Amino acid sequence: MTAVEPHPPVDAIEAGTTATTIVAGRSRIPWRFLGGRALFYLFTLWAALTINFFLPRFMKGDAVSQYLARNRNVSPEAADALRALLGLDTDKSLWEQYLDYWALLLHGDLGVSLLHGLRPVTEVISQALPWTVGLVGFATIVSFAIGTIGGAMVGWRRGGRLDALIPITTFLSTIPYFWLGLLAIAVFSVNLRWFPIGKAYGVGMKPGWDPEFIGQVIHHGTLPAATIVIASLGGWMLGMRNMMLTVLDEDYITVAQAKGMPNRRVLWRYAARNAVLPQIQSFALSIGFIVGGTIVMEMVFSYPGVGKLLLDATNAKDYALMQGVFLVITLSVLVANILADIAYAFLDPRTRQTEA
Repeated sequence: MTAVEPHPPVDAIEAGTTATTIVAGRSRIPWRFLGGRALFYLFTLWAALTINFFLPRFMKGDAVSQYLARNRNVSPEAADALRALLGLDTDKSLWEQYLDYWALLLHGDLGVSLLHGLRPVTEVISQALPWTVGLVGFATIVSFAIGTIGGAMVGWRRGGRLDALIPITTFLSTIPYFWLGLLAIAVFSVNLRWFPIGKAYGVGMKPGWDPEFIGQVIHHGTLPAATIVIASLGGWMLGMRNMMLTVLDEDYITVAQAKGMPNRRVLWRYAARNAVLPQIQSFALSIGFIVGGTIVMEMVFSYPGVGKLLLDATNAKDYALMQGVFLVITLSVLVANILADIAYAFLDPRTRQTEA
């Protein structure tokens, strides 16, 4: 009989918890978990897109009525043609319109925007999306990184001078964003003249990848990006600090320190790695809502992003444009949550063991 070699022991601290025992070579792909999550996200996508169809139609008025109110010389025949083009044909029932909506959606056709001269919705959104993702995405990542690292250091050195950062950043996060943006414009744009008042680039500047245009974009985007970072920094720092205080009381932290490990390794390898896990879900939601959660910022700074596009579409009852923006928001949130699930399972060995 051949003796079976035992698996080498695994340090419980290296696994990230004292209650987890990892056996090398036995990790299995959690197909049941992946299948369940896939069904959940598919159902969520269907529900969101269905609400996306019905919600605008429950609003009073429509895009054609708004257009006719501004243009009195449109004939009834032209108005009926516009309604048919926009999927608002009164000869079709709501159910038929819903089926047509899905048929066009599956073919990648989001319709045309009456607000933008019957241009395809995909073209209108594709022009506004890079501005929002570039500005708010960069600001969100910077805020998350600074807040998480700062919160970890404050929690590690609790009771020290760094604790003063928590009430300061928390106070700044309680200021209404529009007020913070207007204050920043008044100080840095009007009085000091360090930054432009608004817009994404200078008047008369032709968009392109040349250094002059890129410099204009960075110059115009610095102030709104800085206000986003300041407004959201307190939440990230406070959340990470509180999680660090909880993690530092765990047994594996005590064991790691008793082994004589360097404080830097205990801080970043064990304490911060486990404390950051709840932050991942919040960060995923923040990334997902980057697309549509910037209406106030884009109004204050007159920034040509998706948030302002959604506001204009809502005011004009432009169903096709509203649905297109909502679709982009829904997909971004779902993708962000999927990536968060993957990152969470990668960072937490206990999650992989439970799901497997």
